[in-house]
Amino acid sequence: MNMTEMMTSFNRSVSFKRSASLGRRAPSVTSPRVRRLSWVSRKFHVLVVIGSLISFIIAIGCGYLFLLPSFSQAFHDYDTSKFNGTFSSCNVFNGSWVQDDSYPLYNATECPFVEQGFNCLGNGRNDKDYLRWRWKPKTCDILRFKVRNVLEKFRNKRVVFVGDSMSRTQWESLICLLMTGVENKTSVYEMNGNKITKQIRFLGVRFSSFNFTIEFFRSVFLVQQGWMPKHAPKRVKSTLKLDKLDNISTHWINSDVLIFNTGQWWVPGKLFETGCYFQVGNSLKLGMPILTAFRTALGTWASWVEKNINTNRTQVFFRTFEPSHWGCQSASKTSLGVFFHVSSVIVASVSHT
Repeated sequence: MNMTEMMTSFNRSVSFKRSASLGRRAPSVTSPRVRRLSWVSRKFHVLVVIGSLISFIIAIGCGYLFLLPSFSQAFHDYDTSKFNGTFSSCNVFNGSWVQDDSYPLYNATECPFVEQGFNCLGNGRNDKDYLRWRWKPKTCDILRFKVRNVLEKFRNKRVVFVGDSMSRTQWESLICLLMTGVENKTSVYEMNGNKITKQIRFLGVRFSSFNFTIEFFRSVFLVQQGWMPKHAPKRVKSTLKLDKLDNISTHWINSDVLIFNTGQWWVPGKLFETGCYFQVGNSLKLGMPILTAFRTALGTWASWVEKNINTNRTQVFFRTFEPSHWGCQSASKTSLGVFFHVSSVIVASVSHT
C-alpha cells in the first residue's frame, strides 16, 4: 500500500468514526475521558506525519542510490568528451591555426633529409614565427606528437607516400620528426644512397634500429603518362591514360600505411600548354575538361585500391590539395582558377573505396 492509499484509508476511518459518533451524545469537553481521547488523537496525527516523512526520505534515498551512478557517469562522459576530445564524431578538419611557442618539433638545418630548396632556415631566413603554428580543431584536441611512441608503432612496418612535391615535403618532414627520437643518426639512411631530389622517382629511408622504411614514389598524376599516339593531331605531344594507374603502382601494394596525393599538376599549364591531353583506352579525349579527367583518374585510383590493397593490413589515406601559392599570387590570379571545388571530387571518389 503506498502513501496516498494509506492516507485515504486513514481519512475514511476517521470520517466513519466521526459519523458513527454523531448519534451519540457528545461528552463534556471538560471530562477526563475527552482530554485523554484528544491527547491520543494528537499523538496519532504526529506519528502519521513522522511516518510519512520517514517514508518520503527512504524513497528519495533509494532513488538517489539508484540514479546517482547514472548521473555521475553522464556528467563524467560529458566533461571528458568536451574537454579531452573523446567524441568519435569530432571533425578535425574544422579548426584554425594557433600559435604555439613549443614549436617547431625539429630543426630543419640539422636534418639531412630536408631538400635544399625547402630549407628556409638553411637558406638564410631569419624569422622563425612561421614555424610556431599548431592546428587546433574547434571541438577536440589532437594528441601531441610523441616521437618514441610513433617509432615503436612503426617498428617492422613500411610507410609509403605517393604523389607530387606536396607528398615529398610531407615525407621529408615526417622523417625529420622521427629522427629526433633516434640516438644513432647514422642508423637512418636513404636505401640507395641517393640525395633528396625531385629528379628521382623513388626515395626510401630506412630506420634500421626499428626495422621500418618510409618511402616516396613520385607520381604527380597517379595515372599513366604515355607518348603521342599514332595519327594524333600535331598539338598532342603526350597523353594521360585516365583508365590506367601509374606503371610503378605494383611497388605500392605491400605496405602498412599508404598516403596518396595529386592535384597541383591538374592545370592547363601542366597539361594542354605542354601538349598533354587525355586518353581512355585507345581513344583520345581532346575536348574533355580537366575536372572531368581528374574525376575519371580518381575513379581509376579508387578501383585500384579496392582491387589490390588489403585494407585489413594497409591503412590508405588521400591528402587533399591546396591552392597554388608558390608565387604569392592572389587566389583570383592563380593558375588553379576555377578548380577550388575539386576537393568535393576527391571526397566523392575516396568515399567509394
